[in-house]
Amino acid sequence: MGIQFPSDDWIKELMGKLNTSKGYQDAAKNWEGDFAFVVQKGPGVPEETFLYMDLWHGECRSAKQLANATEQDPAFTMSAPIATWKKVLSGQLDPIRGLMGRQLTLKGNMMKVMKAPKAALEMVKSASEIDTEWPE
Repeated sequence: MGIQFPSDDWIKELMGKLNTSKGYQDAAKNWEGDFAFVVQKGPGVPEETFLYMDLWHGECRSAKQLANATEQDPAFTMSAPIATWKKVLSGQLDPIRGLMGRQLTLKGNMMKVMKAPKAALEMVKSASEIDTEWPE
């Protein structure tokens, strides 16, 4: 049985994957900025869900599910419905293309994100290694 997405357990599992991924550490060695990933309310997701990661120079210093949008003030917030997150986290949708095609929305410095596409791809690669249980 997989780890339920979105959940505190899932985001902590991703933190562990990132912190043991040489590919992510190399790709994100110059990255500075924390992220909130928002899973919008919809089918299988009864309320908006917030997952937070403190990312710093190739390391994830902390990760947790937030109680609400105001619990942290991250440099970046990325939002999408569960179906889009499933495509991104399974490798079917490149996150940068998702942003450009407005399937994902970003609050924060878009240029900074666009300068780190390899880090985003390495994060997705790590996420795709998690045995994920998706809501119905």
